[in-house]
Amino acid sequence: MTHATPIRRAARTGHLDLALHLAASGLPVLPLRAGKGPFGNCPACAENACGGRPNMKTPGPCVCPRPCHAWAAAATDPAILSSASWTAAWRRAGAVAYHPGGAGVTVVDLDNAAAVGWARATLPATRTVTTTRGEHWIYRGAVRSVNHVREGVDIKSAMSYARWLGPGTGAMTDVPAAVHELVEEKPAARPVPRAVAVPAPAGGRQCPHRSPAYLERGIAMAEQRITAATSAVHSTVYGTFLAVLSAHGRCGCLTEAHIGRLFTAAQAKGESPRHCADAWSNAATALGL
Repeated sequence: MTHATPIRRAARTGHLDLALHLAASGLPVLPLRAGKGPFGNCPACAENACGGRPNMKTPGPCVCPRPCHAWAAAATDPAILSSASWTAAWRRAGAVAYHPGGAGVTVVDLDNAAAVGWARATLPATRTVTTTRGEHWIYRGAVRSVNHVREGVDIKSAMSYARWLGPGTGAMTDVPAAVHELVEEKPAARPVPRAVAVPAPAGGRQCPHRSPAYLERGIAMAEQRITAATSAVHSTVYGTFLAVLSAHGRCGCLTEAHIGRLFTAAQAKGESPRHCADAWSNAATALGL
């Protein structure tokens, strides 16, 4: 993979042309929705009924022509990237992403100033890309992807995707021992899920649900749906949060314990506390809560 030539064509020629340019250098690319997440699985591929794509944990390959398998849909073939279904996705896309592991690189995603400070004090210099919240440090070599290896730090490589934010600056170096140690060791206990207050309805009306068992069954089903996700985890978590809030968000019966259970299930699938909080907030906003 090479990032030697700055990419300034995106605004002028659009996501597809940028994707084709990146793919020509060997970078497997995929479209992201406006919310920066991958496109959800199509009905035929929902819940991995199709058998999955190459390099996924489930059998494959899937021959679905749509870009609907998150990182596993990333491609370099211009015929695939320019096909009718992909072109439609590029028109709706909010950004271009790539599969770092598929390109033989590792992205250390530093999400805040403290994380950037840690990297500068701990990791060897390499190619860096400025992000909206921090920096991406890109190393040569692929490793296992692990979210939240420490506060504000995610490792994105195999079975993951990263947003393309430009070629960056500096010479790329090999994945350092410190990063190998972070992904090979079992991460420390995850932080307690963030409490999210759900506003009670105006007037404090009574909960319309038939019994506490109805709410309990709904939360249990939501946990199971998140736990069973084998692809498009971001989309599954958001969709599940949306369904829970749609059913229970206006009557005031949700407690922090219920929300904590959902966050715990999502974090067990690799979502960071920040991603959980963002997904919950976005779902509440979408419903006008």
